[in-house]
Amino acid sequence: MKKKMLSLVLTGVLAVSLLAGCGGSGDDAASTDSTDAVTEEDAAADADDAAAADTASGEGSVYYLNFKPEQDQQWQDLAALYTEQTGVPVTVVTAASGTYETTLMSEMGKSSAPTLFQVNGPVGLANWKDYCYDLSGTDIYNELTSDTYALKDGDKAAGIGYVIESYGLIVNTELLEQAGYTTDDIQSFEDLKVVAEDITARSGELGFAAFTSAGMDSSSDWRFKTHLANLPIYFEYQDKGINSTDAIEGTYLDNYRAMWDLYINNSTCDPAELSAKTADDSTNEFLTGQAVFYQNGSWEYGNVAGEGKYSDDQLAMIPIYFGVGDEANQGLCTGTENYWCVNNQASEEDIQATLDFIYWCVTSEEGTKAMAEDMGFVIPFKSAQEPTNLFVKTDQEMLAAGKTPISWNFTTMPSEEWKNGVGQALTAYAADQTDTNWDGVVSAFVDGWATEYALANGQ
Repeated sequence: MKKKMLSLVLTGVLAVSLLAGCGGSGDDAASTDSTDAVTEEDAAADADDAAAADTASGEGSVYYLNFKPEQDQQWQDLAALYTEQTGVPVTVVTAASGTYETTLMSEMGKSSAPTLFQVNGPVGLANWKDYCYDLSGTDIYNELTSDTYALKDGDKAAGIGYVIESYGLIVNTELLEQAGYTTDDIQSFEDLKVVAEDITARSGELGFAAFTSAGMDSSSDWRFKTHLANLPIYFEYQDKGINSTDAIEGTYLDNYRAMWDLYINNSTCDPAELSAKTADDSTNEFLTGQAVFYQNGSWEYGNVAGEGKYSDDQLAMIPIYFGVGDEANQGLCTGTENYWCVNNQASEEDIQATLDFIYWCVTSEEGTKAMAEDMGFVIPFKSAQEPTNLFVKTDQEMLAAGKTPISWNFTTMPSEEWKNGVGQALTAYAADQTDTNWDGVVSAFVDGWATEYALANGQ
């Protein structure tokens, strides 16, 4: 069936709720609620307009369901530029933070389904592999710098990783120096603990805290139930020489607790307040000089650097030291959970239009410039431009110095429900830091993994 573009009214409604980090990449109100708010008359009128534009162009159309709220405006601008140059209609709709999977499920059931969507890796692919066009041998596939960035389903290239990102602790270096330290003083978890607790002890005189609030509302909790939770998974996988498991043992959950304790007991707010703290709260605390450290990623660069914000000289990113292994040679957490997939249920014209659009994004001067400079992406394609993002450059410098990056293993987490269980347990523990409540985190992590893995795999 010929796919028509989604209502522009829907685009505007969804865009209102956009904010936050990687997943969030980073994780507010579900866009499916916004869909219900669109009148049938508006939807029908916009669908007719889109169909007319589609027919006039004779080249199909593109509907991209974007995963990354922090890059919404940049994608809107790039789509508009492409349409201006080619006449091909491109609609970008961005799911609200933390609602991508539910939004995708809702949108895929419509006649105007996305022609371009994304999955986060093998677990996400399992839900959508029947909708994925085989990208093997396509122009964009041939532009990859390595086929390791292709997400395979057997011999089929079901998805293509379009951005490599890093996360760690973003540092306000001026505040750190006011406290009497530099990033060179922090080479391990114990170093970080000494610095953070000293800042807390002197927070009255210094006028700032060590960490921004570790918010646990849906716009922010992905930083801890997913990104921070990646570290105990990574180190366990390293010990066992594996890259996935049906039963995590939780070998490094004591380290997870120590890091979580450090965050919540040395921050801008009381730990009991974290359930209501948002991603915006954390960002604003950092921007207004209320805290030295802010766990987030390279995607956050545009929100903390630039006119009216910080200069590169005032910022740094250091690893999330975890008290495990050779910490002096530990790098940032680097990888991808962003794989483009083309909807094989779309019309031939729309599939080709979508393939042409993403190829242009990663090969044209305008597309590669927007992805490198405006979005701050490192893209794994031959025509990629050198990024200007300080945090990306930091990762490259660490790699060149022989430091070992922490790989992204959270794509093997068994389900979104597993993450939610861990997040709820972390929130309960933060409010009342007892061993019994930490046992709840361990149970959510270990027992929840086994349960969710079995459900996801029909066991």
